[in-house]
Amino acid sequence: MSTLSDLVYAQGRSHAADVEWLHRLAGDGQLLADLAFADIVIWVPTADDSFIAVAHARPGGAATLFYRDIVGDLVRPQWRTQVKDAFTQARVVDSASPDWFEETPTRVRAVPIVRERGTEGSAPTVIGVLTRHTNLGEARTPSRQQITFNDCADDLFGMVASADFPDLTAPTSPRRGAPRASDGLIRLDVDGITTFASPNALSAFNRLGFDDELEGEALIEVATAILPASRQFDESLPIVMAGRAPWRADLEARGVTVSLRTIPLRENGNRIGAIVLCRDVSEIRHQEQELITKDATIREIHHRVKNNLQTVASLLRIQARRTHSDEARDALTQAMRRVSAIAVVHDTLSEGLTQSVDFDDVFDRVLKLVAEVAAAPNTRARTLKTGAFGTLPSEYATPLALALTELVTNAVEHGLADKEGEVEIVAERDEERLEVRVRDTGVGLPEGQVGRGLGTQIVRTLIQGELSGTIDWHTLVGSGTEVTIEIPMRYIERSRG
Repeated sequence: MSTLSDLVYAQGRSHAADVEWLHRLAGDGQLLADLAFADIVIWVPTADDSFIAVAHARPGGAATLFYRDIVGDLVRPQWRTQVKDAFTQARVVDSASPDWFEETPTRVRAVPIVRERGTEGSAPTVIGVLTRHTNLGEARTPSRQQITFNDCADDLFGMVASADFPDLTAPTSPRRGAPRASDGLIRLDVDGITTFASPNALSAFNRLGFDDELEGEALIEVATAILPASRQFDESLPIVMAGRAPWRADLEARGVTVSLRTIPLRENGNRIGAIVLCRDVSEIRHQEQELITKDATIREIHHRVKNNLQTVASLLRIQARRTHSDEARDALTQAMRRVSAIAVVHDTLSEGLTQSVDFDDVFDRVLKLVAEVAAAPNTRARTLKTGAFGTLPSEYATPLALALTELVTNAVEHGLADKEGEVEIVAERDEERLEVRVRDTGVGLPEGQVGRGLGTQIVRTLIQGELSGTIDWHTLVGSGTEVTIEIPMRYIERSRG
């Protein structure tokens, strides 16, 4: 499905500022739909003097009119004139009589989406139209909560038409734990006094320790009474609870955490009150804290594993220096290098919060392990990396780092032994595969013959067994050897999921 950005840019009439504005408004589409008990659709003009739907939100507390997704559809003929008038005249246009949609009576309101108010002598900048489609088939006597919700929706629609909503200075909404209208809504007047509190909002404050009615109370005074005197709190909390800024804050007391989001209400640029959305997020915050603790524990484990591996590598190095057998010394040195390559991956994982690594950074550090080999007497090798590996999950970073360490080491140690040359590592990645080529300017291999040593067996096992990839050795035209590794990216992405 096309994204809002794709649909807007496809019309060729909008700029990045318009798209950002529409994205912010669409992000609050669900809030508007819940407050209005109606479907909310956002339209942008097309090149052929029509309009196309770029976003749609269904109400959570009422029946939707659109059972099929209409994003990407052109405006229907019965709404076109109303939508066009709202766009060209920069005013709210209500349907004169009930509009019938698939045998259901509806009421439609078209609201111009204004990004900039017009100054004296210039028209406002209208970038689209928001329509509210109310289902009249389920009409019933509205409750006080429904009346208040509708009033809040009307205030926000008026702000949409006067470039006061959305507010780009407000932080973007988090996907997890963001308060919704159904979670709890408080309406404040211009002085921060509560004029309405939904039952869910009152219950949230009751859990915090407030056992009275919220209506008629200054919300900031309620918070002051709830908060323990010794506890530090978010400095933005007083501003949020007074309804003066479109910010967010958490209120914590008695082991309960309530997330707050304030939307100041304005009319003709003047503040007239505010909406405060609240939600009990105690369990969510507890889970987030557990995740943070687990992340810290995992990072500490990677750090300790790295330290232990480095200790093992140091012991192997010491043993290699003390042995009198050249064959044993080479075996211990190779083992030390392999352990060090694995330690690099764990060191990288200990520095981040995710279990994925920037493999380019890992490989740059792995190349330094080859320095000792390259510094052997009569051998002058240069290493060059081109292209990018990108980010890989840790379970694939370790075998790939180890395999490439073997290949580069072999290229220097055998291909460039007692001579000067270059080892180039080329990485190419797309959605389908990761291809890595390791080529040297050394003596090359007899065509069709591949080494049978431990290093070659390790590389085959890692690439074919651990990464489900393929590997191929062949001699370059002229001189040198090229090893080609190909790893299917779909397999990696599926394994990560």
